[in-house]
Amino acid sequence: MKKTFFCAALLFTAAARCDAGEKRELGIILGEPTGISYKQELGGNKAFDAAAAWSFSGNDDRLHLHADHLWFKYDALKDKRFPLYYGLGVRLKLENRSRLGARFPVGLQYFFPDSRLTAFLEIAPILDLAPDTELQLNAAIGLRLKL
Repeated sequence: MKKTFFCAALLFTAAARCDAGEKRELGIILGEPTGISYKQELGGNKAFDAAAAWSFSGNDDRLHLHADHLWFKYDALKDKRFPLYYGLGVRLKLENRSRLGARFPVGLQYFFPDSRLTAFLEIAPILDLAPDTELQLNAAIGLRLKL
């Protein structure tokens, strides 16, 4: 149990360490998982995102925490309001035998014109490393409001 609390504290400490002067977004993520989504631009084409959510895969609902470092490709599509992103992160799923794994998110984000609202669609293959090695997949859509 102490390890679980340590991992959760480490995840949210990383989120809190982001410079508050940069652009931040807060909203919801729906799918697998479903919960609260946070994103912080780090400058250039980089961002940090995290979620505290519920996972509905498996037999029971479980708390799912993830944090990712993202890289954006604003020139991947003709419309620069619709950038492609990819990243590397960590996922902690709290269950009887809690799972810790590496996330590899890939998605598209849309910046609504003349609005503080953004939307995203992503898939994230996950390689669980503990307690067993297993490959899983998350897929979700979300809406966030620029703060």
